Amino acid sequence: MSLLKPFRAVRPLPEYAYHVAALPYDVMNSKEAAQMVKNKPYSFLHVDRAEIDMPDISDAYSPAVYQKARANLHALVANGVCAKDDKPMFYIYRLIMNGRSQTGVVGCVSVDEYIDNTIKKHEYTVAEKEKDRINHVDVCDANTGPIYLTHRPDPRLSALLKNVTESKKPVYDFFSDNGVENIVWLADSDETIAEIIDIFKGIDSLYIADGHHRAASAAHVGVDRRRSCPDYDGSEEFNYFLAVLFACDELKILPYNRVVKDTAGLSKEEFLKRVSVNFDIEEIGKDAFEPKELHTFGMLLGDTRYRLKAKEGTFSENDAVESLDVSIIHNNLLAPVLGIVDPRADKRIEFIGGIRGVGELERRVKEDMALAFSMYPTSVDQLMKIADNGKIMPPKSTWFEPKLLSGLFIHELK
Repeated sequence: MSLLKPFRAVRPLPEYAYHVAALPYDVMNSKEAAQMVKNKPYSFLHVDRAEIDMPDISDAYSPAVYQKARANLHALVANGVCAKDDKPMFYIYRLIMNGRSQTGVVGCVSVDEYIDNTIKKHEYTVAEKEKDRINHVDVCDANTGPIYLTHRPDPRLSALLKNVTESKKPVYDFFSDNGVENIVWLADSDETIAEIIDIFKGIDSLYIADGHHRAASAAHVGVDRRRSCPDYDGSEEFNYFLAVLFACDELKILPYNRVVKDTAGLSKEEFLKRVSVNFDIEEIGKDAFEPKELHTFGMLLGDTRYRLKAKEGTFSENDAVESLDVSIIHNNLLAPVLGIVDPRADKRIEFIGGIRGVGELERRVKEDMALAFSMYPTSVDQLMKIADNGKIMPPKSTWFEPKLLSGLFIHELK
């Protein structure tokens, strides 16, 4: 059973939706965010990355930054850019990218179901990043960015979404700067609201696709609010956090590629010899190589491209984590050959989202890296299997596209 709750969103007036909506805070750094908001006074990055409005943006975790975020959020309402809906409801959110669409439900999910693992995780969180969003949610008194959740398909839900999107006029329909079309409908009738609630009661589990830090932080704030409000009865808004829920068969995962600074002092010949212990190596042509099947990898070493295929016996297909391609490349090459034991901390490795293409790998090897590896994407089935088994994926295993925009739906905790 999954509890999905309607809510009164604070959201942009239709004429401001394009101007407010912004990519999530964690896909850019402070300097990039500052560039992105030039001539965009209503961009939600002024809330999600309020350090861009401070005299010194070097300390993004300063208490003053969170107070500025709160002030900027309130200003959007005070200036008539955003307003709070009159009644609790659900919202239907469709994203269309490169001709492919995905349609989900925007609502609030339960802190208790996050704690009891009805909402399943597949990543660890980093304490510093989690603390940042805890402070942001707490000071803003709101969930400002939705958690990207997925679930197994449900025919009743598919029929309901089809009915709403075909029978109602959208409240938003605009293209964001990255070329993605964003369309939103209100699911505001009592009958529709009741049916959505009932449908999700029949869905056993929800899975975090993207947003582990935001989810952990929202749950943390909810638990803290309970401690300060011992008479809470469970109906308070702080017991829930903002999410967009998509059926898993609508999602698209792109590869998360790797670039490495050096070959750990090995000559080209010695490096290839050591790689060949666990991989079949084939030199390929000048065209950039993108793997077309599991357990194969593209490798760019200098100006030479190779196809790698993991040898039999280098991993177990019966282990959901060890059989991931990101595990195979780490356990059989990055760690034993290049000495990259902890990819979260090692400054010699960087991760490149698949949205940037293999051309970005080519560019980085020409400019400042010695090696690049193109990956075959992790599947949603692999993600859900790992989460079902209570296991954790290696870092940087998935890159979801399109990204959910922030600022279209704000959930107040009061």
